[in-house]
Amino acid sequence: MDASDTSTTPSDNLWLRKIAENPGHSQWYIDRFRKLAADGADLGGEARLIDTLVPRGARILDAGCGTGRVGGLLLDAGHDVVGVDLDAALIEEARTQHPAGTWLAGDLSEVDLTDEPDEAGAAGKAFDAVVCAGNVMTFAAPASRVEILRRLGLHLAPGGRAVIGFGAGRGYPFDEFLVDAEAAGLAPDLLLSSWDLRPFQPSADFIVALLTPEVR
Repeated sequence: MDASDTSTTPSDNLWLRKIAENPGHSQWYIDRFRKLAADGADLGGEARLIDTLVPRGARILDAGCGTGRVGGLLLDAGHDVVGVDLDAALIEEARTQHPAGTWLAGDLSEVDLTDEPDEAGAAGKAFDAVVCAGNVMTFAAPASRVEILRRLGLHLAPGGRAVIGFGAGRGYPFDEFLVDAEAAGLAPDLLLSSWDLRPFQPSADFIVALLTPEVR
């Protein structure tokens, strides 16, 4: 594959591979989070952090939005949310559960919402923040990671930040991620080990990175 080719195939994207191996995987995921919500689980930690970083009525990109778990809470807080996810079944669930948002099926390594507004009003304006939660970056094809990070940075308004969180032991070492972020033109403002603001330590089993585009 050409080094510039970041297209995603079932063999190199872990989420698509899971669906190929088990066509019911997406529905299992939907049912899992419906049950967690019904049981009263706290599913809002990521959204609470993002809400503190942006002004009221901010425009937020939920990258790898899944069923809209994070973006839906940000909608409830009064923000304008656009979510993008590779899995069309999860996007349909997001549209059903959170109709006030804009939910788009697409590959994060190809996403471009920087052109003139489309019919859904999803493009044409930069984002005050980008959130990428739920271990999304660890599911992405390794060859696509830098391009995904680069595109997330391109969608930020001046002063905006991309907030990316994922766990250890998922095939994407934190040091490698930070090198990829630098290659994508993003610099860390703050590194945490949890969504509730625990400081990042070398021994941490989770990272939450607040990144801003580097000034060239």
